[in-house]
Amino acid sequence: MQITVDIPDELVAQAKARGLTPEAYVKGLIDGGLRTDPAPLPPAKPKMDLEEFFKAMSAYSDKIPQLPDEAFTRESFYQDHD
Repeated sequence: MQITVDIPDELVAQAKARGLTPEAYVKGLIDGGLRTDPAPLPPAKPKMDLEEFFKAMSAYSDKIPQLPDEAFTRESFYQDHD
């Protein structure tokens, strides 16, 4: 199998720094990746239940100012559009 790829300059520089050809360097990267186990996933966060969710959403809601109903009309949202 033959795969031709334009190798970025950075990859070529890394290969030269290791005394390898770009092809040998990439082959080593692929071979090394196939031999190693994937990194373990970080522990999952515990899911928030609905009661906690609603408490978090309503926190400080007493500080939200009351707006008149007119503030929620279509015209008020699109007042700058014709």
